[in-house]
Amino acid sequence: MSHSPTDNAGAAVGTVKSYALGFAASVVLTLVSFGLVMGGALPRLPLILALFALAVIQLFVQLRYFLHVDRSSAMYWNLMALLFTFFLMFLFIGGSIWIMYGLHERM
Repeated sequence: MSHSPTDNAGAAVGTVKSYALGFAASVVLTLVSFGLVMGGALPRLPLILALFALAVIQLFVQLRYFLHVDRSSAMYWNLMALLFTFFLMFLFIGGSIWIMYGLHERM
């Protein structure tokens, strides 16, 4: 059950506190990513994995605090559309990389 306020159409809207919390989390995640890259404390592969993990966390922060996507029943179809979009992106990008790799192997 969602406790976030809704507008007249039933869509969830944020409060100033939730927007401020999302903004602060986004800034902190961005600064941590920037610090990892500029500091050079990690070797290449762990740095890439850390940046990927921070990007995924940033994605969930953006979805939760700014797009108001949650597990409530009102947001079910929006969540399904988002997951379907991720599935299509995976197919298109993964398929393109697979085709290009195959073409590279044959040249």
